[in-house]
Amino acid sequence: MSQTPEPQQSTAAPHGADARRGPFRVGDRVQLTDEKRRINTITLQEGGEFHTHKGVLPHEDIIGLPEGSVIENVDGFRYQALRPLAKDFVLSMPRGATVVYPKDAAQIVQFGDIYPGARVVEAGVGSGALSISLLRAVGDAGYLHSFERREEFADIARGNVSTVFGGEHPAWQISIGDFQDKVVELEEPGSIDRVVLDMLSPWECLDAVATVLAPGGVWTNYVSSVTQMSRVVEAIRASGQFTEPECFETLLRGWHVDGLAVRPDHRMVAHTAFLITTRRLADAQDGIPKAKRIKEHGYSAEDLSAWTRDHDENEWTAQALGERGLSDKKLRRAARDANQSVRVRAAHEDAQGSEEN
Repeated sequence: MSQTPEPQQSTAAPHGADARRGPFRVGDRVQLTDEKRRINTITLQEGGEFHTHKGVLPHEDIIGLPEGSVIENVDGFRYQALRPLAKDFVLSMPRGATVVYPKDAAQIVQFGDIYPGARVVEAGVGSGALSISLLRAVGDAGYLHSFERREEFADIARGNVSTVFGGEHPAWQISIGDFQDKVVELEEPGSIDRVVLDMLSPWECLDAVATVLAPGGVWTNYVSSVTQMSRVVEAIRASGQFTEPECFETLLRGWHVDGLAVRPDHRMVAHTAFLITTRRLADAQDGIPKAKRIKEHGYSAEDLSAWTRDHDENEWTAQALGERGLSDKKLRRAARDANQSVRVRAAHEDAQGSEEN
């Protein structure tokens, strides 16, 4: 005779899940799409208003409605209201540094094998775009330790991460300083499952990565130029502590579909960065070099030196790689905007608490 199974105890929702459900609330970010498919993202506030040349939409008309509602402003102009998806938020969020595009973040999670419960370290936090994807992958039971050299970028990242997850994430901590120095100070040797670096010269971190990464662990590098990719790969090969690196990029092209008119879009998200993945070998093991065909015309040591710039470290700068500098004013504004949702939600909760008392 079969027995009726005992009811399972309900568990708490993963961190940030509740903020993605239910009706719109004060402090929520809302994506408004008009009839011409133009998108505006706002943060709901008590007494707030969304103004365009098409009229005014009071925030009170949105608060309390279910997600996916179609709303008219005072002049009858319609908007479709939805919470932004992670990919939408990343492309519209306040930023200081250039963000890691969703197409690349998805590949890092997949090819970097970021799994629930994994212990991950990353460097080059920037505006927190990749941190959001990594935290969603490792979950509440995982561990993500992010390293950032600039406090201004860290402030922006904290605000963006808190906005997405509705507060501080239990699996995340961020440290200020150079990765190669701080990670060996703060993490035990062989204790990290995955390493993700988004920085100008990741080859400088090779020894630090080899120290903290567990045997079999995956190291993923995100670099923007061919010269960076070449030097990282050659440094990894020369160390003998990792498997043969794999390099690739991802190109994203949408399609126009309208009845029989089906064709590729004229615009696409093409090159953004190269990804390089490799795995840590066990200690005292020599990697198996990639078999090469003997060529009549090879390159000399001098050619390799010039290509990798190992003769002059000072030439590896953001300006040399074509990256634009950021003003302190822009960074302060981005940090303020990144924390707006958190401030609005906290002020609303404080006001409700005062009314109840």
